[in-house]
Amino acid sequence: MSSAILVALRIKAAPARVFDVFTREIGAWWAPNSLFRFTPRAPGTLAFEPGVGGRFTETLENGKVFEIGRITAWAPPNHLAFTWRQATFAPDQETHVEVRFEPVGDETRVTVEHHGWDTVPQNHAARHAFPDHIFLTRHGAYWQTLLGRLAAHSSP
Repeated sequence: MSSAILVALRIKAAPARVFDVFTREIGAWWAPNSLFRFTPRAPGTLAFEPGVGGRFTETLENGKVFEIGRITAWAPPNHLAFTWRQATFAPDQETHVEVRFEPVGDETRVTVEHHGWDTVPQNHAARHAFPDHIFLTRHGAYWQTLLGRLAAHSSP
């Protein structure tokens, strides 16, 4: 079975605008979800450090910074990729997110592929013991919600 999540949404804005909102304003549009938290603590503020090798972080209210991952591709306005870990992951457990921003007329099709979930066992807390198809469906629905929020923040 595939361990990838694939979702897409058209947004009424140019790729440069959507890429900028995705990366520079992630703290404004990202909505925490109790099922898919990065740390066991209350959700913090997300941020990207621009460029390949930059960090994807969550800063908690107490000032502690958790490194979710590292940027593996940074090609504005068309492509972003980064690693994704939760605090409870073992060192060999890591997922990867690919985001594409493609112009379609006066809109941008944003496609998110989140793969690597096969490195995280079904009984891991991050997967809530859901069977693969249920976990991937639920996590895909969360990404779809996030893209809807990205659209609302990107559109004029």
